[in-house]
Amino acid sequence: MSDETASWHPGEIVPASGIYACDCGGEHHWSTDVKGHRFPPLPSGCSGRSWTPQKPTHPENYLG
Repeated sequence: MSDETASWHPGEIVPASGIYACDCGGEHHWSTDVKGHRFPPLPSGCSGRSWTPQKPTHPENYLG
């Protein structure tokens, strides 16, 4: 799975610590998540369905 197309739904386990954005396309909902924790619900009123990676916190350990 490529980082460019990877996405995770709320409640799934975070695969790598980093900053994730909702996939609504508005680029207004961001979440900083920790590896091993669960992704949070999307914000109220957000039309997105999943979280996509934006920036790793530890690039040397990131997926891919």
